[in-house]
Amino acid sequence: MEDYHSSEEVSFNPDESSNCVKECIESIIGGMDYNQNKVNQWTASIVEHSLTQLLKQGKPFKYIVNCAVMQKSGAGLHTASSCYWDTTTDGNCTVRWENRTMYCVVSVFAVAVAL
Repeated sequence: MEDYHSSEEVSFNPDESSNCVKECIESIIGGMDYNQNKVNQWTASIVEHSLTQLLKQGKPFKYIVNCAVMQKSGAGLHTASSCYWDTTTDGNCTVRWENRTMYCVVSVFAVAVAL
């Protein structure tokens, strides 16, 4: 196990995590058209796959992953979140993805584990 008590404090990397999540979304719904009967399966797969990939980075974080898939219909979609945490170590990222028929929004929250 790595020693996280080095002189460099571990901090959340939103770009690395966003790329990881984008790859998960693409692999699961990249070539699909919106299908109401598959949305529950897709969202569950996206959050599980994203979480697995984030954990493979081997960093000392607790992760929260949230996913919403919405059919493109011209309706508006607004989201917001707020966190009270240590901004030097903890962080979050939101990935907005879309294709011809749907939107997917995945939020990742990472809270450093105190060792």
